[in-house]
Amino acid sequence: MNNRQFHRDFKLNGNVFSSVEELIAYAKTISGNAQQFLTNWFSEKDVVVVKTSGSTGKPKMIQLKKEFMVNSALATGVFFELPEKTTALMCMSTDYIAGKMMFVRALVLGWHLDLVPPSTHPLAGLEKQYDFSAMVPLQLRNSLEELKFIDTLIVGGGVVTFDLIKELQSQSTIVYATYGMTETITHIAVSQLNMFSHGSPTMSTLQKYHSHYQLLPDISISQDHRGCLVITAPKVSSELLVTNDVVELISDTEFKWLGRFDTVINSGGIKLHPEEIEQKLSEVLSQRFFVAGIPDAVLGEKLILIVEEDVSSIEEACFLKESLNQRLRKTASLSKYETPKAIYFVSKFIETETKKIQRIETIKICNL
Repeated sequence: MNNRQFHRDFKLNGNVFSSVEELIAYAKTISGNAQQFLTNWFSEKDVVVVKTSGSTGKPKMIQLKKEFMVNSALATGVFFELPEKTTALMCMSTDYIAGKMMFVRALVLGWHLDLVPPSTHPLAGLEKQYDFSAMVPLQLRNSLEELKFIDTLIVGGGVVTFDLIKELQSQSTIVYATYGMTETITHIAVSQLNMFSHGSPTMSTLQKYHSHYQLLPDISISQDHRGCLVITAPKVSSELLVTNDVVELISDTEFKWLGRFDTVINSGGIKLHPEEIEQKLSEVLSQRFFVAGIPDAVLGEKLILIVEEDVSSIEEACFLKESLNQRLRKTASLSKYETPKAIYFVSKFIETETKKIQRIETIKICNL
C-alpha cells in the first residue's frame, strides 16, 4: 500500500470512498483534526509529525515513518485477530499517536471505522456493537455500564487502577492494558486485565497479571545495567529504545513492569517503586492519588501520599488523614516500608493535555 491508497474494505461512519480526495472531503465535514491527519497521511512525505504526551517530560514533536506506522497496524491486526471488515469505534483525538493509529489501522486493515468526538463518556447513547476500540483509563471508568457494546478494548495513556480492574471482572468485554510510547508507535506489549481462561480470578491472580505484559510480533527485549527495559523493534523503530522502566523479564516474550527508574524512592536504604505501592493502595482508596518521595534528614527520602481532595479546614484535613491512616493499616499487602509517612491533600491535580498527572508540578502545590 503506497501513500495514496487505502484498503478496499475501509469504511468511515458507514461510507465507502472511491478516492483519497473523496475521503478527505468527507472527513472535513466531521472533524477538522481528522481531515488534517488524512491530508498528511496521504501526502508524498514519508513521515508523520507527532507530539509526545509530556507525561515524563516536556511534550516534543517527533517524526515517525509511515512505513513503521503501517507495520504497527499490521502487528495489532495479527495479535488481536482483527481482519478486514472489523468494526471499530474511534473516540480519541487525532492530535496524539493513539488517535492517529486508530485511523491507520482502519485504513491499512480495511476496518469499518466509526468516528465520535473525543469525550470522557465516549459510549454514552451507544447502541451499536463493535469488535474493537481504544480508550484512556478515564474513558473506560466512565463507560462501564455501556462497555458490553465493545468486544475487545485496549487501554493506554495512563495507569489502570486496581479498583478499576476489579470492576472489569464482571464485564464481557476483553480489556487489555497497553505498554508503549509515541516512539514505539503506541503499544508493543499488552496485559490482559479480565476474562481469564482459568475462571474467576483471586486477588493474588489479579495482582500477578496487573503488570504482566506479553509482546506483540517482531519485538524483542532485554535489560540494561539498571534493570530497565531495552526494546528492539526494527519494524516500528530504527533505533534501539532504552527506557526508564524497571522490569522483570519473565520469558523472551513476557515481562513484568515494576515502575519507573527515575521515580524510585530510596528510603532508609530500601528501594520503593511508587507504582507498585499505588497498585496496593488502590484497593482501599477510591479518589485520585499518588505517592512520592521527599527529602528527609533521617531516611534520605520519605514516602508521602498525595490525595486529590478539596479540604476546606484544618479540622477536616485531620479527620480525613486519620480515616485514611485507619484504612492503610488494614491494607495487608503493604509492608511497613510501603506505608506513607505523611498525607497531603490537593484540591486539583495538575495534568498534561492528555489528562496524565504531572506529579512534580502537583507536589510543588504542597510547598514541601
